[in-house]
Amino acid sequence: MEMLQDLGAEYRERFSDLAPYRDAVWKILTKSYFQQFVPLDGTVLDLGAGWGEFTRNIQAKHRIAMDLNPDMPSRVGAGVEVLLQDCSSHWNIEESSVDVVFTSNFFEHLPDKDALRRTLQETFRCLKPGGRIICLGPNARFVEGAYWDFWDHFIPLTERSLTEILSLTGFAVEQAVPRFLPYSMSQGFTPPPYLISLYLRLPLLWKVFGKQFLVIARKPEDDLR
Repeated sequence: MEMLQDLGAEYRERFSDLAPYRDAVWKILTKSYFQQFVPLDGTVLDLGAGWGEFTRNIQAKHRIAMDLNPDMPSRVGAGVEVLLQDCSSHWNIEESSVDVVFTSNFFEHLPDKDALRRTLQETFRCLKPGGRIICLGPNARFVEGAYWDFWDHFIPLTERSLTEILSLTGFAVEQAVPRFLPYSMSQGFTPPPYLISLYLRLPLLWKVFGKQFLVIARKPEDDLR
């Protein structure tokens, strides 16, 4: 219980002042980019939902939010199924029932690589054949020492290391973009939200400012496990 309370305090300390800005940014990110991967009549799971910026702004018939943050259930919005649990344990979700699992700036917070492996195994189990996992995260190759400015970062990842473990878990990797979004929305430069949609349309800018990877992988259609 103390760990859950500490996690809630971390988020309030780190993100409270920027909460409206973060929500405005995610409105644009979902509408301008990520919605194309999420069927309106499908099921999407926000893995490591935090304060629910993705969950609130994505459109889908069935939305699921998973996190250990005790503040998460009150923030993700109405009509969302909430799973307040350790993601590396068994998920109370039916096998092959989810269209898309989305996760942003979360895997680096898991305690070790075995927890990440178990999380990906549960993701694979719950995705429909042909379903996707979409992963955003700080690319340790580009953020370098700044990676450790957050005390709860444990696993340094790049698009290459994540691609490797996804492949070993059975996924077929479709995209592995080393530079996608800038690093952090909790400190540093916060551009006006209207510039985000322009940025997304200009991949040349990603190569200059991007320090987060984007990795998209699919559960094979012919998976028989």
